[in-house]
Amino acid sequence: MEKFFKLKENGTTVSTEIVAGLTTFFAMSYILFVNPTILSLSGMPFQAVFLATIISSAIGTLIMGLFANVPYAQAPGMGLNAFFTFTVVMGLGYTWEQGLAMVFLCGIINIIITVTKFRKLIIKSIPESLQHAIGGGIGIFVAYVGIKNAGFLQFTSDSNSIISSTVEGDAATNVVSNGGIVPALANFNNPAVLLAIIGLILTSILVVRQVKGAILIGILVTSLIALPMGVIDLSQVNFQENSLGNSIKELGTTFGAAFGSNGLPSLFSDASKIPQVLLTILAFSLSDIFDTIGTFIGTGRRTGIFSQEEEEAVANSKGFKSKMDRALFSDAIATSAGAIFGTSNVTTFVESAAGIGAGGRTGLTSVVVAILFLLSSLLSPIVAIVPAQATAPALILVGVMMMSSFKEINWTDLEDAIPVFFTSVFMGLCYSISYGIAAGFIFYVIIKVVKGKSKEISPVLWIVTGLFLINFIVMATL
Repeated sequence: MEKFFKLKENGTTVSTEIVAGLTTFFAMSYILFVNPTILSLSGMPFQAVFLATIISSAIGTLIMGLFANVPYAQAPGMGLNAFFTFTVVMGLGYTWEQGLAMVFLCGIINIIITVTKFRKLIIKSIPESLQHAIGGGIGIFVAYVGIKNAGFLQFTSDSNSIISSTVEGDAATNVVSNGGIVPALANFNNPAVLLAIIGLILTSILVVRQVKGAILIGILVTSLIALPMGVIDLSQVNFQENSLGNSIKELGTTFGAAFGSNGLPSLFSDASKIPQVLLTILAFSLSDIFDTIGTFIGTGRRTGIFSQEEEEAVANSKGFKSKMDRALFSDAIATSAGAIFGTSNVTTFVESAAGIGAGGRTGLTSVVVAILFLLSSLLSPIVAIVPAQATAPALILVGVMMMSSFKEINWTDLEDAIPVFFTSVFMGLCYSISYGIAAGFIFYVIIKVVKGKSKEISPVLWIVTGLFLINFIVMATL
């Protein structure tokens, strides 16, 4: 194990990697239940998507650990699953089988551009100031996810700002609002919010005191405290409904559905829709690529997981000689594998930062996460016991740590500061790493052109920025 994962070389131990794997898994385990909830709205069977989520996450994360030897976990991406359901299926009217076919093709495209080095050239084309902005921006994003999951925020929207809403019975289940929505601090008058506060204070103390495994200890202790506070109700755990047997039975509906008569064969049957199909696949691909690139740059550079030599090897070497080469390829493979089993784009999870913050430095962390995903198929009701309020403090504190990247930025130079601002802030406020990168790229190009420094913009950056603009234009017309 020492020789395979090079633990000493990376300054880590087996126990540290195991703790990091546990930390990452608990930080991202919500995807096991959130992803089926979102994708089932497209007509896909819930239990099938639940098992597809587990299998695709385990496969992708295992490849990341064994092939790339980096501590990153993969799972169906948030935002991408929403795009799949609400835009592709509900908005554009494609079947969920056709949606899976698009995701499969997206994975194939990402494999091709990884092998041909285009994906790696994108990384090298990102200016250093924006690379630091991505790191700090992911910190904002991760911390905001934690703050939201903790229930620290409440939002008020006046009736004039509501764009659309979905009503089931007497309750609104999905409300879309514009700038009329106002965030505020929630009232600390319910057990769940109080639990999150206790967890945040406890975990902060452990981290500041440099207790080994502080983040994982915080998650576990907070989960235990949740029992007497009534946040966790063990009587609500349904072992029969979440059984492995029921999930396997329903998986037969989604497995290979991307290639069935309602999937890939019918996707290009209508010539008039081919341009729309291609642009939708492009939208999937751009979001997937930049979510992954943003996570690698934002977490890998600051922690030394990807060294400067390895980043240079990405642009100069052939094959898969560097860890980043192998990591990018692993991520691309996972998306196509996920589509085969029945889920939207599988991508590298930003919550991997929680495990990295706990000391994870090698692929052994990922192997632990993959094993836990597989075990969760048997123990899903137990995994569900860990409340969001227990993992939220971990995400908040990891976000704080990652925001140290901002110290490398020259904030007094607006030529750097403006693109950096939009990169980092849009990640959190738009709830999307890729949208933040898109905003930063666009403003970087605008400012360089205005300053007469167009030659400093790499050809790849011109192309990617143009693709982002096309993507936004297409989305505005949907």
